[in-house]
Amino acid sequence: QVRLVETGGGLVQPGGSLKLSCTASGRTFEGYFMGWFRQAPGKERRFVGAIRWNGDTTNYAASLKDRFTVSIDSAKNTVYLQMNSLKPDDTAVYYCAANTNVWAREYEFWGQGTQVTVSS
Repeated sequence: QVRLVETGGGLVQPGGSLKLSCTASGRTFEGYFMGWFRQAPGKERRFVGAIRWNGDTTNYAASLKDRFTVSIDSAKNTVYLQMNSLKPDDTAVYYCAANTNVWAREYEFWGQGTQVTVSS
């Protein structure tokens, strides 16, 4: 049973920072890309960033690259999303996902998501 479990969401003030974690279990993810997506209310799910399991490559949405950083600790089966200078429009459910193709719109495995709310 493959599971991706996101933690670290919550309420943060504009300009603040938050770090999300995604712990993967149930299979080996070597060769996979671990991605982060987000979905704001009433909007489509959008790609945030991704990192290959071994950490050698990363991909980001261009609009977020200056504020968001994806990292991974393969030994801990955990991928992270560091979010800085948060804005109200960053409010969304953030999902961890895994896929062999980083450019796929739909990934093979998904977590349940964690809510991030940016508000004063």
